[in-house]
Amino acid sequence: MKSKRKAVSSGPAGSAGRRERREFSDEFKGEAVRLAAARRATGGTLTQVGRELDVRPDQLRAWSRRQGHASGAGIPGETVEQENRRLRREVAVLRQEQAFAKKVAVYFAKESR
Repeated sequence: MKSKRKAVSSGPAGSAGRRERREFSDEFKGEAVRLAAARRATGGTLTQVGRELDVRPDQLRAWSRRQGHASGAGIPGETVEQENRRLRREVAVLRQEQAFAKKVAVYFAKESR
């Protein structure tokens, strides 16, 4: 049974067509995963990294999974001491955010009475 798909034109008027499949070297993938991990550790997002590298965020996630670097598992090549320092900074920031959220909740609870 034949498939009844319409051909997508890739001319100037039909620029909404599919993108041609690109090949990435293992070196590029590794660097992209390292960059994404470093940016995520400093509060960046995969979407931002993807825009910079012209790669979809889900593709970065897939490369990361294949390389065995689950998100949040640290930055490849960082020592235990560096990871501890980074995680302590993250904990300090999260505690500050939590304390601020509590203060805001108290403020709005008083206002609503």
